[in-house]
Amino acid sequence: MSEALLLDGDAGKIEAVISYPPGFADGEPISIICHPHPLYSGSMTNKVVYMIADSFEKLGVATLKFNFRGVGKSQGQFDQGQGESDDLKRLANWFRHKHPNSPLWLSGFSFGAYVAARSGDAIAPDRLLLVAPPVSMFDFSSIGPFEVPYMVIQGEQDEVISSEAVGHWVDTQPQSPVYHLMPEADHFFHGRLVELREAILRSWSRK
Repeated sequence: MSEALLLDGDAGKIEAVISYPPGFADGEPISIICHPHPLYSGSMTNKVVYMIADSFEKLGVATLKFNFRGVGKSQGQFDQGQGESDDLKRLANWFRHKHPNSPLWLSGFSFGAYVAARSGDAIAPDRLLLVAPPVSMFDFSSIGPFEVPYMVIQGEQDEVISSEAVGHWVDTQPQSPVYHLMPEADHFFHGRLVELREAILRSWSRK
């Protein structure tokens, strides 16, 4: 079951879609998924975002996808991650108020991973998933350390974000994530989306 929403953000309305898996009950996890860079056609309809959501829904987790400010029906303008983080915090508060007994999972792909990571301290999610975090494009030096279970997925042949830089960043984290380096995968995981989903399902099962 999915529902299109227009929620309040600091720069105006935020376009979002909330989806519930069959049999969802109070207390089951909820998740928010952040999309890639708005200035490079990133939106909540991105295929990687879709696959993350599909993976979570197969685990019985409700998902909230949304468009950053200036994308689709979301109002406002691109804000280099700062305003986007503010909007994410408001969405997290809204979703938690709607499901106060549910743990919150936070995830993002590329630029969305940056926004999710930099918002982690303020939101305090119960789990964190970063797919192709842009550690070579944005300042990750002041982000973390993360004190919750988290996972990083990176394509070995990523042409946008250096897999070596991501690997180095992972190695320097005080609390190591589950790290899945996907051989031969590019930035958008073309032809490897099913493998991406399987990696999430293996590592993020609630059992």
